[in-house]
Amino acid sequence: MLNPIRVLIIDDHPLFRQGIRWSLSDAKDIEVVGEAENGQEALKLTELLHPDVVLVDINLPGLNGLEVARVIKRRAPRMGIIVLSVYEDDDQLFQAIKVGASAYSSKDVHPEKLRLYIREVALGKYLINDVVLARPVVASRVLHQFRELASSEDEQTSELFAPLTSREIEILDCIARGLSNKEIASELNISSQTVKNHITSILSKLQVNDRTMAVIYAIKRGWIKMGYNAEDEPAPIE
Repeated sequence: MLNPIRVLIIDDHPLFRQGIRWSLSDAKDIEVVGEAENGQEALKLTELLHPDVVLVDINLPGLNGLEVARVIKRRAPRMGIIVLSVYEDDDQLFQAIKVGASAYSSKDVHPEKLRLYIREVALGKYLINDVVLARPVVASRVLHQFRELASSEDEQTSELFAPLTSREIEILDCIARGLSNKEIASELNISSQTVKNHITSILSKLQVNDRTMAVIYAIKRGWIKMGYNAEDEPAPIE
């Protein structure tokens, strides 16, 4: 590649930063342009270095990784963020979604998989959605927030025309209910690959980057009519 993917590493442990740098050193299309050990330093470096992808530890001292991610996405919406954690946790995943992270992973991720994440995120993909759909509790919380957002929107913004086929509406409804691709395929009696093809078509037609945004787009426009009972919502994770 003429222009390698520029990566900034944010972690308060020098040994871990060195390990990431070493694991990425043989990837010709990836360049580590800087390191930061705390949130304030990270914010300065993102403005100075303009990385394509930021790897941020969720448990930074002081300004934590989620707060850092939130500020970065506000200042540079196109900058990809991969949140790293010692252990995978539903509440952390939910918070990572809220701040706009593109991916969420445990810190023991295999180097080859981390390189794959970086490449995909650099292309603008939201890998975090696949994780969400595999974890019903998180999917339910995300959907609940989307419903609240949809109900607060001006009703005049709704549209009568939906550019989706009836099958695509069915699949979008399944996604909104937190079903995985496999579960959607089983419910609709189609293959998992067909489900993936329909989802690709949905994202293209609605011009959105991820499935969760497709859901809120459909709810706001009344394409998905779903009853909601607060008693069905799992208790918030403190």
